[in-house]
Amino acid sequence: QVQLVESGGGLVQAGGSLRLSCVASGGTFSSYTMGWFRQAPGKEREFVASITWNGGRTYAADSVKGRFTISRDNAKNTVYLQMNSLKPEDTAVYYCAAAQPLGRTFDYWGQGTQVTVSS
Repeated sequence: QVQLVESGGGLVQAGGSLRLSCVASGGTFSSYTMGWFRQAPGKEREFVASITWNGGRTYAADSVKGRFTISRDNAKNTVYLQMNSLKPEDTAVYYCAAAQPLGRTFDYWGQGTQVTVSS
């Protein structure tokens, strides 16, 4: 099985920055597509960003494009989400997730980390 452990969440003022990290264990990290999702109170979970196994392709939701950057370091089994120019509407629980090779869904999920952006 794969375990994902997130860190880096916290409180930040609007316009500030945070970097989230997610460390994977129990699998072959370099084979997985990795993603970040978020869920605000009373809202559905939404896609934030993803990155392919070799880092060659990244995707980002329109709501964060140009502000958030996903990256990975396979030597450290770690995926990052650099969040700049944060807005109050970015407030949510952020989850990292992993998709196995050839999979069509994200099968493994972290516990989530809270990001709160104040006005």
